[in-house]
Amino acid sequence: MSDIQSVVSTYVSTSILKQPKRIISNNEPLISSGLIDSFSLVDLALFVEDTFSVHIDDTELNVQTFDTLDQLANLIQSRQSK
Repeated sequence: MSDIQSVVSTYVSTSILKQPKRIISNNEPLISSGLIDSFSLVDLALFVEDTFSVHIDDTELNVQTFDTLDQLANLIQSRQSK
């Protein structure tokens, strides 16, 4: 698990799910499994923007780009490399 995935996983398990001991795997579906809802998705996007200094467009808050830790890490890395 990369640093990005670890930071995001910790945030999701502690702040969103309120289950600090919960381990989220890199390819575990967050949205499509119902693990996080639309309100939590917005919170997660704001956390990602603030923590990693990247911009997330509202249209990217979907299963295709934001469903797993791997997808999130790829999106963050692509924004940081610009």
